[in-house]
Amino acid sequence: MPTTETVRIGDPQTGSSARISVTCGFNCFEFTARQGQQELHVLASDPEFEHGSCPPSHSGIPILFPYPNRIRSGRFFWDGQEYRLPESQVAFDGAGNAIHGLCLDRPWRVTNQSESSVTGVFRISTDAPDRASLWPADAELTVRYEIRGTCLHSRLTVHNPSERPLPWGIGTHTYFRLPLAKEWPADNVKIFAPVQQLRELVDCLPTGNITDLPPRSDLSQSPEYGRLKLDTAYHGLRPDEDGSVTTRLSDPVSGRSVTQRFSGDFQELVAFTPPWTTAVCLEPYTCCTDAINLQQQGHDTGLRVMSPGDSWQGFVDIDVRF
Repeated sequence: MPTTETVRIGDPQTGSSARISVTCGFNCFEFTARQGQQELHVLASDPEFEHGSCPPSHSGIPILFPYPNRIRSGRFFWDGQEYRLPESQVAFDGAGNAIHGLCLDRPWRVTNQSESSVTGVFRISTDAPDRASLWPADAELTVRYEIRGTCLHSRLTVHNPSERPLPWGIGTHTYFRLPLAKEWPADNVKIFAPVQQLRELVDCLPTGNITDLPPRSDLSQSPEYGRLKLDTAYHGLRPDEDGSVTTRLSDPVSGRSVTQRFSGDFQELVAFTPPWTTAVCLEPYTCCTDAINLQQQGHDTGLRVMSPGDSWQGFVDIDVRF
């Protein structure tokens, strides 16, 4: 992969800034929040990400669409037709499952840019035509990033430009860098998410069973990062009064916090502590892993089916407090 084309946006009042890779999935791989003399590098990214020499799913904010996480064996049936996602064309995990969608490793198109914002568009038939036959309908995703103060706002729009129903799900795979303050260890950072139930996984794939939360992975109790080893899928997130959902990283000593707030349509969450870096991923999904297969087996997965010409809008905001 060649060196990525990047764009930089920033807030002129605070000096907060972000960089987004246009060439590799419109991934926001750098977000630095600033307030006065204080700053925080919010995202964990491989130093070589910008040069295109590391996995596109291991840095920043990979965007997962039209399916988040895995599809078992890269195979599913839809409307009486079998679809196979070949390992030669899409990303696979080490166990033979397609993973993380069709847009995180491809160039997007910038359609609008200002000092503080940038908008990118990905349409399967236009930006990954070799993958157009791999999904039941064409799909278009628009993402707008904007920095206001110490907050990175992202607005997501899914559109069905085709003449067929579009099955879809979307997720973001943010790598939150730890610690939140150099003076204090990452182990003491508290991780909160308003989780309610657990999806049973076997080899990273959900069985369809939903269980109660075991104490060791109950993020609603704000456990410390040092106690956690996660690759865990949660179902059902308790919303705020306005219907949105909030997750939070907080350092009880420095008082710093990073809040992630997103649309209530994201009712699945994957939490992951990557072994290759000191970070935690809190990944909001609109549907669960392998949703397109499980839904047809009668399970509640959150998979959506969009009529031709229709659209959906959602948001994910990341806000820093010093």
